[in-house]
Amino acid sequence: MAVPLVVIVGRPNVGKSTLFNRLTQSKSAIVDDSSGVTRDRLYGEVDWNGRIFKLIDTGGYVPETEDLFEKAIRDQVYIAIQEADAVLFVTDGRVGLTPVDKEIAKILRTANKPSFVLVNKADNETLGLLKNDFYSLGMKKLFDISALSGRNIGDVLDEIISVLPNLSEIEEDARLRLAIVGRPNVGKSSLVNSLSGIDRSIVTNIAGTTRDSLNTVVKYYGEEIVLVDTAGMRRKTKINESIEFYSNVRTLRAISDCDVAIVMLDAEQGLEKQDQRIIQEAVQRRKGIILAVNKWDLIEKDNNTTKEFETEIRDKLGSINYLPITFISALTKQRIFKLFELSKKIQAERTKNIPTKLLNDTLLPEFAQTPPPATGTGREVKIKFINQVGDKYPIFLLFSNYPKSIPDNYRRFVESTIRKHFGFYGVPMTVTFKEK
Repeated sequence: MAVPLVVIVGRPNVGKSTLFNRLTQSKSAIVDDSSGVTRDRLYGEVDWNGRIFKLIDTGGYVPETEDLFEKAIRDQVYIAIQEADAVLFVTDGRVGLTPVDKEIAKILRTANKPSFVLVNKADNETLGLLKNDFYSLGMKKLFDISALSGRNIGDVLDEIISVLPNLSEIEEDARLRLAIVGRPNVGKSSLVNSLSGIDRSIVTNIAGTTRDSLNTVVKYYGEEIVLVDTAGMRRKTKINESIEFYSNVRTLRAISDCDVAIVMLDAEQGLEKQDQRIIQEAVQRRKGIILAVNKWDLIEKDNNTTKEFETEIRDKLGSINYLPITFISALTKQRIFKLFELSKKIQAERTKNIPTKLLNDTLLPEFAQTPPPATGTGREVKIKFINQVGDKYPIFLLFSNYPKSIPDNYRRFVESTIRKHFGFYGVPMTVTFKEK
């Protein structure tokens, strides 16, 4: 089962990004006194007493123009209700109850999703009395908190995990999960339709929660594979103007829940910045990755077209040069079935484990020949032992006498050396230096 998702909603400048940073123990959100300062999508994980859930901050989706932001906030709440397992509704206790707060509460009251009203900026018990005005919203779960100092955050987390499914009690789905992701209009739905419409496939809907209703099970030569279509937006009237936000939420969730992300590119437009952001998201989540260049049937080709296109993509990818690139047409079904076989190979690469003796016998001589640079005091840095850990994706621990002095460029050298000998094609890995 997928990891539960919690979404933060509320007016601008109520402290949503501060709360996100507090819950995820990060500083990835930009926090400022000016409203609407968050500009990038924010997505993280929260671990509370061994229970994990995913968290999305919607702060970056509020437009700057006053005549549009109320509508945008309402749209975000509708989307949160559709996608989330629980909603954190953040308000500003010092400003007090506003008409926009009342509108958000009205939407949440009619929804069948656990919702929590968090009256923020209540830094002490006296200020905590500010929450009394918010009881008029008619919502049962109401807390006075301080996202900045952490006041009462533990109580909120206890309540959140009490309403979320406990993954330890649910049998893990062993089927291969493929996320079809990419920019709007790149052909994601067409690819899913083509893959699921083949004669040798049996297609069914996965019963369950709202978020699973867009998933499809394809039976491919006897093996069930789950396709997650992030493009199948349910265009309800309330969310028509927030398609980009909705698409981002689904993309983030799909990447987090999948084994292999098939990132679709438009052959007529090439690799763009939004594509790179999606790829980077999959890399950070350590998912298998395939780049599928769609609409290849529309490109005029000569003998060097494919090679030149691939070279251009790899130049833009930089250090992420280990991803397979395949050229497809969802419309004509050109090479689309190879995506199944390639995905299975990449998943096998993600989960393979290199014996410790083979690792050390193969790699230590190379690291001895090309050692890390000496420390600032002139001391020689040595890699003494290597071990692979992790069963979800490859993690390599390298034990050294001075691990903190090893620079990032040597980490990249270690990763490329591992790939040279052992593959891991299409699979991001983690390389960590420990003290021996």
